[in-house]
Amino acid sequence: MTTEQTSVPNHHAHYPGFSGPVAVLAAITMLPAGNGNARLAERLSELTASDSVADIGCGPGSAVRSAARLGASVVGIDPAPVMLRVARLLTRRSARTVRYAEGSAEALPLPDASVSVAWSIASVHHWADLDAGLREARRILRPGGRLVAIERLSRPGATGLASHGWTPEQAHAFADRCRAHGFTDARISRHGTGRKTKVTVAAAAPSEVSNRVDGKFH
Repeated sequence: MTTEQTSVPNHHAHYPGFSGPVAVLAAITMLPAGNGNARLAERLSELTASDSVADIGCGPGSAVRSAARLGASVVGIDPAPVMLRVARLLTRRSARTVRYAEGSAEALPLPDASVSVAWSIASVHHWADLDAGLREARRILRPGGRLVAIERLSRPGATGLASHGWTPEQAHAFADRCRAHGFTDARISRHGTGRKTKVTVAAAAPSEVSNRVDGKFH
């Protein structure tokens, strides 16, 4: 990892997308950790049955299904069609409150102010454009809505799969970018121990609608 990457939250922005049989295998390997990540996202966002959720980078849909079981309405968004096919196959029982859509963090297929919760689990480090992704998250969130990002805690200098996560410095950098885009109460926390430790950022959309970005109104 280069010196520049050590502080960049989307340091795997150019990682190849999932496709083909390898993507199916990747989806299957994501499932064991999915339920734990979902419960953490629900707790950090204080999810209730009255919420509507956007899962940005939903993968095989573990967190989508978990939120639906609590009664929330959920849309799972992912740029990889194969991930969405696996997610739909596994989500038949929750179909009444769940839908899936192809899209990226930088171009979310949702109307303005349409959800009360947006979370991104183990995917911010893949966002192509961090600022565009945060603009989109703020656009789709209702005033006072909650944004949650969860990543595996990664050590500085890690390579390969071990680098797919956030160092503490990258988590702080993401929280700073949230604040720059008008999010409030951005909080960094750690959960778990050892190799299963997660680092999270939770923030709130402004209670009043504005287009304030980087200290300016656009």
